[in-house]
Amino acid sequence: MAEQIELNQLNDYFTDLGKRSRPGVYFYRICDWNEEIEAFLRRYYEEARLSGVIIEGRLPNPDSRQLAYYEEMMGMEFQMNMGFLLDHLQKWLPRMNGWQRKQVAGSIYDVLAGLQKAGKNENMLKNAYIKFMCWLYYKFERIVNRLGEEKLPKILYEGTVSIYELLLLSVISGAGADVVLLQVQGDVAYQQLDSTGAYSRLLQVENGKPFPENYSLKNMRQAMQEKANWQRLFGGETKMHACTNAWINGTVWDSLRKEPAVRGSDPGFFYNCFARLSGVEDRVTYPSDLYQLQLDIRAANRRLVIVNDRLEPLTPDEISGIRRSNYQNLEQMLAELVMNITAPSDAKLQPLVKKVFADLISEEYAKDSGNLNRLTGRAVYLLCLLKRFAEPLFHGWHMPEVAAFFYLGGCRNENEALFLRFLARLPVDVVVFRPDLSRACCLEDQWLYEVKAEESLSLTVYPEEGIALQAGTAAYHAERDLDAMMYQNTGIYRNRQYAKANAVSLRTMYEEIAILWDEELKYRPNFATTDATVAMPVIFAKVSGVKDGDLPAYWNGIRTLMTPYTKKILSVPHLTSTSANPMKAHAVEFLRNGRLQKEKIRGHMAYPYGVLREDTQEYLLEKLQLLIDQRIIRGTFENGTEYTIVSTVLNLETDILRMIQKFDFTKKNPKLVYVITGETFLSLEDTITVAFLHLIGFDILFFVPTGYQCVERYFNQNIMEEHQLGEYMYDLSVPNLDGRPAAKKVSWRDKIFKRGT
Repeated sequence: MAEQIELNQLNDYFTDLGKRSRPGVYFYRICDWNEEIEAFLRRYYEEARLSGVIIEGRLPNPDSRQLAYYEEMMGMEFQMNMGFLLDHLQKWLPRMNGWQRKQVAGSIYDVLAGLQKAGKNENMLKNAYIKFMCWLYYKFERIVNRLGEEKLPKILYEGTVSIYELLLLSVISGAGADVVLLQVQGDVAYQQLDSTGAYSRLLQVENGKPFPENYSLKNMRQAMQEKANWQRLFGGETKMHACTNAWINGTVWDSLRKEPAVRGSDPGFFYNCFARLSGVEDRVTYPSDLYQLQLDIRAANRRLVIVNDRLEPLTPDEISGIRRSNYQNLEQMLAELVMNITAPSDAKLQPLVKKVFADLISEEYAKDSGNLNRLTGRAVYLLCLLKRFAEPLFHGWHMPEVAAFFYLGGCRNENEALFLRFLARLPVDVVVFRPDLSRACCLEDQWLYEVKAEESLSLTVYPEEGIALQAGTAAYHAERDLDAMMYQNTGIYRNRQYAKANAVSLRTMYEEIAILWDEELKYRPNFATTDATVAMPVIFAKVSGVKDGDLPAYWNGIRTLMTPYTKKILSVPHLTSTSANPMKAHAVEFLRNGRLQKEKIRGHMAYPYGVLREDTQEYLLEKLQLLIDQRIIRGTFENGTEYTIVSTVLNLETDILRMIQKFDFTKKNPKLVYVITGETFLSLEDTITVAFLHLIGFDILFFVPTGYQCVERYFNQNIMEEHQLGEYMYDLSVPNLDGRPAAKKVSWRDKIFKRGT
């Protein structure tokens, strides 16, 4: 008979017979659980399924049909000797060879001898023998011809074993098989059968604990099957895993700047961040902090996607691009929908994307009480957004790269939240910036890192570049000392040190405009320089009404703004569609698929800006592309307005062009002042010019004493600040604004009785 030997480690069960410490079999009871036991049981289950026997619950006693067949084949004779046993086994189980037959016969004989010694009579021994023979034939016949071979058969028994089942397992073990008794309910019942451990050994599990509630081979098998199904869905087992937030040391802001390659050392993990930053520490510097963060991410050549306020609704084309049908169950739905995941195409990343998709949808299915129709809609939404963002986030991806996805505002609905949870399980830093504490965000996830600050700031556009850049002064936010704010970051710069700049729209109090108007840009709040780029704080506002109806003071205030750098326009429309513009005939060839053909523009004989410095020309064309991309002007990419934008910007007036040529991004910037006293509107061409000049760094003010909406007509969004001064006044004539501001008259009484100016 085979000798039972002691385990050194669990995986010894899977060692071939000839490679074990000495020839022998293992027969152990498992009564405690941990992760190592779980992994062992799953592997052992597969081994037993392929080359052994699995018993879930008790072996049923032979029924009348089985007993009748045994009697027909073998008769009911019984003798307690080896010759009898060998003869009967050869006839009953003919697939065994002579050595195996001898081992089984010897094991049966030893067990029956033990029963005889314990006082069992011959009839009881006969009943036990017949029961063993029936069980061997009907349950174990598939492995009897493999007993004692180099790869031993595996027996897995789950449940509370009976005495005769234990004796049979002892027979099979002695004949050359490994046995595991899985006792989820503990070892108490077994001890009543074998208190001395004569038949098996108890496995001592380090840091073991009771098995989870409802644990069974059936549930384990179901989990294994689900895992296998998922693997088939996403094309095999993924070897990448997420390490989310655990690597963060310090603030989220600093951690986001950390190169992905140095965040951790395990090559099997990517290290990403999933966080929501609610509120702000400093309302004055927060927009600049956001702006600097995105610059740093891009400077590190990392892919970055920024979403403002909400995820754009799906288009009909996006929805129709997802193949789908009606489904009867979750598995059918996933099997078809996952075929839509073709990007990213990386062989390592795509299986992970499919797995995350399947896991999340399955999780939502469990939460939603199995509402398959509703879940299908959410799954399609997820796939559409994946297609939308796969290229900007994952194009050319390689381990250990991590892209970044910034959402300013907060998730408006469960679909947006689901998409962010999906991205956070991929190599993407997902951060929700929620500066406005009054803005709700429905995002919830066990891995979400929450950071909260007490101050609140209304900010709807991420400070990236162009009109999206907005920042507030100290007076606007907290009535801080304005002079200190304007001069705290002064510096000395050489002439035209910088060739690139982005305009930051300052949100100010009206009284601050006169103070800031003639200041050099480097002294204004939120001025900053990064590498070769300047962040220029500029004024872009509309002033409605006349304060206290005091017209002399009103006109006097406008006169104070007439600096040598200021162009004034006193009637609108200033430019019209009939104004001379030689660029109109060529605009269509200058724009292809939404992109400026810069080389074609510069090489064209009608191009008027060739006299400007090269860096100035490049700067103007970059801002023209930005104006088109941001769709600031109503009708862009809808009715051909984009071509009007191109022709208008390439035909600026000479005096404006000269102001641009002189412009140094760290010094005083050019200005544009409109005074509109009538009931006329800015033309489309005027609006295009204003928006473009704002992007390149002009201060722009509209004085509208009537309060009419004569400026906003062609803007696609509210991009300027409006100050309501007071009483609306009509039919005003604009006086000469070029003279010096009139001094305030002082009466003789004031001269005598009042001190001061």
